[in-house]
Amino acid sequence: MTEDVAQCFRTIIKDRVEPKCERVVDGYAGFLFTDKNGYPEVAMHWGYRFHHMIKRYNDMYRVQIPNVTLHICRHTYCSNMAKSGMNPKTLQYLMGHSDIGVTLNTYTYLGLEDATDELKRMEELENARKELEKNKEEKPISQKMFRAI
Repeated sequence: MTEDVAQCFRTIIKDRVEPKCERVVDGYAGFLFTDKNGYPEVAMHWGYRFHHMIKRYNDMYRVQIPNVTLHICRHTYCSNMAKSGMNPKTLQYLMGHSDIGVTLNTYTYLGLEDATDELKRMEELENARKELEKNKEEKPISQKMFRAI
């Protein structure tokens, strides 16, 4: 996790109200976000908040945000990380997938433009490699090439 995310969590922990009764779920305790009964919040809680934020925004502004879900954000994150060149196994770990096929086939969306960009990138790498090889073939400069004046 990035330092910004870690700092956000530290702030949440510092500012949260201590629960009257610490709930233990499947052996885990110390949840950051709990409901009024002290149980950890689940995806439904966050989905409702996210939907409510979008609705409030759309009520206030003329330019509307489409109905985006948290799952769409998850897909977008995965696709963007794949496009940026993140190691697929690292991405699989971050997404929590046991099978790399799920990460690469379900959660990443790449199109013709992405393929074109990747081919250009590979061509640039090949040209750079050829340039390095060419420089290796050049003879080193000897002192005989310089004349004292």
